[in-house]
Amino acid sequence: MGLPQSAHIHFPAALCSHPSMLDVGKWPVFALLPPEELRLIRQACIFGSAANEALYVTVNDEVFALGTNCSGCLGLGDLQSTIEPRRIDVLCGKKIVSLSYGTGPHVVIATADGEVFAWGHNGYSQLGNGTTNHGLTPALVSTNLLTKRVTEVACGSHHTIALTTDGEVYAWGYNNSGQVGSGSTANQPTPRRVSSCLQNKVVVNIACGQLCSMAVLDNGEVYGWGYNCNGQLGLGNNGNQQTPCRIAALQGVNIVQVSCGYAHTLALTDEGFVYAWGANSYGQLGTGNKSNQSVFVTRMVEVAACHTSHTSAAKTQSGQVFMWGQCRGQAVASPHLTHFSSTDDVFACFATPAVTWHLLSVDGDDYLTVAQSLKKEFDSPEISDLKFLVDGKCIHVHKALLKIRCEHFRALLNETDEDAIEIHQFSYLVYRAFLEYLYTDTINLPPEDAIGLLDLATFYRETRLKRLCQETIKRGISEENAITLLSAAVKYEARDLEEFCFKFCVNHLTAVTQTQAFADMDHDLLKNFISKASRYGAFKN
Repeated sequence: MGLPQSAHIHFPAALCSHPSMLDVGKWPVFALLPPEELRLIRQACIFGSAANEALYVTVNDEVFALGTNCSGCLGLGDLQSTIEPRRIDVLCGKKIVSLSYGTGPHVVIATADGEVFAWGHNGYSQLGNGTTNHGLTPALVSTNLLTKRVTEVACGSHHTIALTTDGEVYAWGYNNSGQVGSGSTANQPTPRRVSSCLQNKVVVNIACGQLCSMAVLDNGEVYGWGYNCNGQLGLGNNGNQQTPCRIAALQGVNIVQVSCGYAHTLALTDEGFVYAWGANSYGQLGTGNKSNQSVFVTRMVEVAACHTSHTSAAKTQSGQVFMWGQCRGQAVASPHLTHFSSTDDVFACFATPAVTWHLLSVDGDDYLTVAQSLKKEFDSPEISDLKFLVDGKCIHVHKALLKIRCEHFRALLNETDEDAIEIHQFSYLVYRAFLEYLYTDTINLPPEDAIGLLDLATFYRETRLKRLCQETIKRGISEENAITLLSAAVKYEARDLEEFCFKFCVNHLTAVTQTQAFADMDHDLLKNFISKASRYGAFKN
């Protein structure tokens, strides 16, 4: 029998997109963390029934947790919820290589040393310690694993499987449908090797749906066991499977990765094709409507699904990300090209709950976009070939970039081969902000200083910069500084800004006329202001 609801998925043709660094800021649970803390995060995982529990690892290998702490799943030793991150001391310094979680929730990690730690909900022995008591702190899972090195862990709703360096799979926890692969439906209190037909095989990748388990072999074969009422094991029937069973329909296809959703499965071949099977009530198989299917197939390098949701995603070789299935409650039956740069963003923005489908690894340095690389090099002396001296301070820049970004510099630098230029007509603060703008496209100044930058933008005929300055000034206007800002707008012929400041002054006339700036106002400006304000009807009683 063929795969139920399957055949491989056709992805519409798409344009190249730029890969970019992962941004944990997309996950609401991190919204309160200060930027300096966010910058230190190297790995993160968001889980829980409302995506309001999170663990993260910093650059110094410290591990923190925050959120509602259901069943002690934060590993902090208590059941207190916390909006501020708290450190999990026992995990600090351990290098986490794999992390997975269940819906209890329970959390399981594998470290670089091959050790497994588990904590949280344990009603079905999913922590593998032989008891059913919840684990409030991370504890080593030792039975049958002490002499093994575990490289990958995967959790279903209430069971856990682990993959060792020898390619063996161990399983424990809830087993009502055979998801532990032991040949019975009795819960498995401690890790036990999944053997039967996997006995002499080498497994290279594992995944879990809610109540099922999957394994990919080094020869590209796929085995499944556990719950199968939606056909999620891909066996061509709907019977549960208490021991691993090979997916015969994938004969002759070399699978390199599987990913499980709530009740559907995605598999990626070595040639970049995606196969899907199982539940399809939300279009999570991506088979769409045959009539509008594009015949173009893009080569995929990653498939993504998570046992808590009906969402599917995949990433192409060129870095494009597609999504389908349940996307914020809506059924999307054909792969939809997104503007995201990682499959993680699909889950952050469209999955319900918005949890991570795997451990996020944030690698600050080795994956920067053009924009991020430029931003990083601004005012960095290392490879700069030009410096500006302003108010006795240095600003390091790159001639090529200045020529590309600004007409003024293109002309200036073609005439001179100096490697240091002194600037007298602008302050250090303003000139640095201008050069930084050329690297980042943004300005970072308080409104009063933005006036100086507006002057510079006018002088260098930088229209976009002029507009950004005006926006910054408008956002920062107050009764105290309104007259100062109005005078600046008049001086630099920023008509739109002048109009804005004028209206603000008229609307706050009493307060504005009592400020020092109003008392010191230039005579001509004052005369103009009064006559214009009276035309506006500002002095009618």
